[in-house]
Amino acid sequence: MIALVLAREKPQRNGGIKINDLRYFFHIAFKGTAYAGWQRQRGVNTVQEQLENTFYKVLKENIKCIGCGRTDAGVHASQYFFHSDLESKLQVDLIEILNKNLPNDIVIYDLIPRNDWPHSQLDAISRTYDYFVHTSENPFLSEFSTFYPLKKIDQFAIKKALNLILNYTDFRAFCKTPDRHNHTHCEMHAAKFFINKNGTRLQFQLEANRFLKGMVRLLVGNLLEIGEGKMSLDAFEYHLKSGVAPQFMKLAYPQGLYLSKVTYSFMDIPTNRPDFFQAF
Repeated sequence: MIALVLAREKPQRNGGIKINDLRYFFHIAFKGTAYAGWQRQRGVNTVQEQLENTFYKVLKENIKCIGCGRTDAGVHASQYFFHSDLESKLQVDLIEILNKNLPNDIVIYDLIPRNDWPHSQLDAISRTYDYFVHTSENPFLSEFSTFYPLKKIDQFAIKKALNLILNYTDFRAFCKTPDRHNHTHCEMHAAKFFINKNGTRLQFQLEANRFLKGMVRLLVGNLLEIGEGKMSLDAFEYHLKSGVAPQFMKLAYPQGLYLSKVTYSFMDIPTNRPDFFQAF
């Protein structure tokens, strides 16, 4: 458990922050099956709403949870951070109390006080997503991985396509809502593919400074098309180079997708990736 400290006085800042507030980072994980994503939305169940409601139940305060990014409905996070601005001293057993009051598909790991006022979303320097696929039907994986009945997989073509991804920085063609973003440039740090010996488990791993809406699921959907021989490498590179989206949006299903690591210049905490795929 990380030790908690008293809030320090500081100059008044914009955004409604009180003079005696202290910023805390919360390190959490969640199973996204029951949620319409992280972001609070009217009329649907979200992770942010569950957390904010639990804060009110425990602390009797309206606490705003500012997440490190949005997630789609059904998408999981094996590592996620949000920040909140809280007053004075907190109970040292707050994590235990919050976890007892949260649904069992949301877990808080760490509570980290920050005196330098970083922002959970804007100050993240790297995000990693993992996407898991199983090719043989398995009822125990149905909420944690995506079933694709792939008969033959050209893993070398997939790896070549991933290398192509590293050559480009504009992913307009692989964004669901490109015109809603200020720009569609992303710095891709890593693009990896893993497959087990009998071809029944696949894992895609993408790391970048930022991701666009639907970007990972669109890339994976098209990478699977390449692996099945339904899309050529030339066609894939054309979309990367031109910014023209494929005619049919091959959006991979959400349940195989995990936000698995978020890194900051001041904080790099090991992730808890699902261990049922460690046979690679």
